[in-house]
Amino acid sequence: MRALIITPTRELAAQVHEDVRNYGKHLPIRATTVFGGVNINPQIAELRRGVDILIATPGRLLDHVQQKTVDLRQVEILVLDEADRMLDMGFIHDIRRILALLPASRQNLLFSATFADEIRKLAGSFMKNPASVEVARRNTPAELVSQVAHPVAAALKREALAHLVKRNDWRQVLVFVRTKHGANRLAQQLNRFGIEADAIHGNKAQNARTRTLKRFKDNELRVLVATDIAARGLDIEALPHVVNFDLPHVAEDYVHRIGRTGRAGTEGEAISLVSAEERPLLAAIERLMNRKIEQRPISGFEPGQGAPRDAEEKFERRPQQRSHGKPQQRSQGKPQQRSHGRPQQRSQGAAHAAPQGRPQAPARPKRRYEPQLGAMLTKSA
Repeated sequence: MRALIITPTRELAAQVHEDVRNYGKHLPIRATTVFGGVNINPQIAELRRGVDILIATPGRLLDHVQQKTVDLRQVEILVLDEADRMLDMGFIHDIRRILALLPASRQNLLFSATFADEIRKLAGSFMKNPASVEVARRNTPAELVSQVAHPVAAALKREALAHLVKRNDWRQVLVFVRTKHGANRLAQQLNRFGIEADAIHGNKAQNARTRTLKRFKDNELRVLVATDIAARGLDIEALPHVVNFDLPHVAEDYVHRIGRTGRAGTEGEAISLVSAEERPLLAAIERLMNRKIEQRPISGFEPGQGAPRDAEEKFERRPQQRSHGKPQQRSQGKPQQRSHGRPQQRSQGAAHAAPQGRPQAPARPKRRYEPQLGAMLTKSA
């Protein structure tokens, strides 16, 4: 093995592997990827055939080391991709174990979206006089991304999102939410509104995540609802729209989310649905970027008394009409979702689903998010 590339997530490992194959298709180079959530035996068989470049997540790589199915003694190049994300996800001890298995003489490349003290300490522990290359000014979204914030009543966010997708005939939309449960619930509700949607997050089986992401990239899925697992590293070609259904608690995450669009010279649009309680989060994002985001109300969905309920009732009649002819689905709808939910999450403050037609403002769970910043590459020989 000549090169080892370590990534924090399975999706990013699969994407890097695809890129390595594309860039090296005319070269006599063998590459493969190993990550968790799938059967290890096909990976073992592939490793035994020999590889030049291995792309891996830390945990599964150490599984192979323990089973003696991978040999790291000849690695010439080590790449740590999204190093700050790996630190945030708690992989620092795994990374140090992997570093101890590598030859002392090698080339190290560390890609990081920030250069916090933890990253500086990690770089100093295994790099010698590293050269730093900053490829973009920190916390600056792509210039080709237009940004707009829609002030929306919290209880009407679902309806407002469906309204925007249908009114503007959006065909490929990446929607960010804060929680895994919220991602599942929103995808189900969009499907009831007649909009094909699915969710991707850490609790889903890897095969399901891979299929969902492929369908979205192939334009077979109209809306992909994601937690921040999809905010870093994933490259969806010419993605036109990103929606912040929930604003992130950490302002830097906003820059990474909207960075999924407006890539490689293409234009993109970033939309945020901002409830009254999220205004401080929006203000923090504006301070970080040192710019104001245009606020554009949506008629019938604005925060306030009276108007939201009228808009809600008018919109809610549509999904009920579309589900005509499926009485079982219509009668089970939301109650079924509540009954098979996660009781522990509900007891900890997760949002309760309300009967369809009269959604109540959900309690917004407060979750900690990992700090993430602009773009930084650190390289040393």
